[in-house]
Amino acid sequence: MFRTLTKATVALVGSIALAACGSSDADTSAGASGDEGGGGGGTIAVITVDPSNPYWKAEVDTAVAEAEKLGYETTVDAHNNDADRQNQFIDGAISKQVDAIILDPAGADESVGAVQKATDAGIPVFLVNAEISEQGIAKSQIVSNNAQGATIGAEAWVEAVGGEGKYVELFGNPTDNNAQVRSDGYAEVLAQYPDLELVQQETANWDRAEGKAKMEIMLRAHPDIVGVVSGNDEMALGAIQALKDAGKLDQVTVLGFDGNPDAAAAVEAGEMVATVLQPIVDGTTLAVQQADAFLTDGETGASTEKQAIDCILITEDNVGQLDNFVMGG
Repeated sequence: MFRTLTKATVALVGSIALAACGSSDADTSAGASGDEGGGGGGTIAVITVDPSNPYWKAEVDTAVAEAEKLGYETTVDAHNNDADRQNQFIDGAISKQVDAIILDPAGADESVGAVQKATDAGIPVFLVNAEISEQGIAKSQIVSNNAQGATIGAEAWVEAVGGEGKYVELFGNPTDNNAQVRSDGYAEVLAQYPDLELVQQETANWDRAEGKAKMEIMLRAHPDIVGVVSGNDEMALGAIQALKDAGKLDQVTVLGFDGNPDAAAAVEAGEMVATVLQPIVDGTTLAVQQADAFLTDGETGASTEKQAIDCILITEDNVGQLDNFVMGG
């Protein structure tokens, strides 16, 4: 079960972690190499999904910047949701005797063995963005509150479409728990409107090109739809392009999820009714801080392994405050 973190709680947990890192008399955990960990000076491996996606690029950039700020060197690899590639990178991190791993896992079930292998090798693993299906192996699992985010997104979308009509859904990668959680969150809200009908759902694996291709298929089958709900921004942006090509964008209301810069621009332009900001910068920063705290004194500073940070609805009213996944004042 996740403990939900508000923005204030994130700041508090982060300050606790940093305080732990600065404790001069704390027992220091050794990394897998046997070198002194904590307070920097070691190496943190960052293993992400696909940095060509702006969301995961922000994840990598944040992890590297925070780790280097704390005095660590970093390595970066991307598994593209391929569990076998992920396993190779975990093996590489073990052979390099890194001090900790920040991992965005390639599947909830598929990643359990990899996390266990690193843990057995004495390397603590800190998950960000997505969870695995077991607890007690990773030191932290920090994700966005996807159910809450889907709820606020669906509520904004249904208000825009007027609560009636046919709509379609673009689903993310089936191995990623976030895809199902968001889809379920949308469904829970939209099921309350009997005049709304989901006529087709297509899997597009978080990808813009796939989102465009699947949207073209659904448009041919259902030319009279009033809306699209998408599991992430990249798929939604692909759908928007397909709708533009078909001359139907002004007839269809599109919802995204992530809060990436292109989606923010689409919201500002009136092409996307809303996106849901995932606090990936906050979550990744927190993961690195907890890794440093753990390497320093064996504790993350968090009260639970699983931690969820609330999402923020981005509409035309507040999109001007959004800058590369971070909300301004």
